[in-house]
Amino acid sequence: VQLVESGGGLAQPGGSLRLSCAASGFIFRSYAMSWARQAPGKELEWVSGIDSTGSDTFYADSVKGRFTISRDNAANTVYLQINNLKPEDTALYQCAKLVSNNWSPEGYDYWGQGTQVTVSS
Repeated sequence: VQLVESGGGLAQPGGSLRLSCAASGFIFRSYAMSWARQAPGKELEWVSGIDSTGSDTFYADSVKGRFTISRDNAANTVYLQINNLKPEDTALYQCAKLVSNNWSPEGYDYWGQGTQVTVSS
């Protein structure tokens, strides 16, 4: 199993980024996926999840209205659109595979290495 994130970088407050997580080594369409982030000196924070079909999505309260998770099962990729970036969004963003087709806040078995998002003017 491989999960490879991309799309991070330096962005200005108020800007947008689209993160991607390319998956391989498993039947992508059969598993729910999540995005989590870890800021320096802080604990890992789950931010968003999506079920295997893409029909159900979930968000942490801290990102609702600004983050949108989606997936393309034909391309084996899950995305995280981040709008209206804030300095507190600065973190390493990682995608994770769940052990089930339904999303839950626990039950992860594989993680990517992450892509860094830095929000600064």
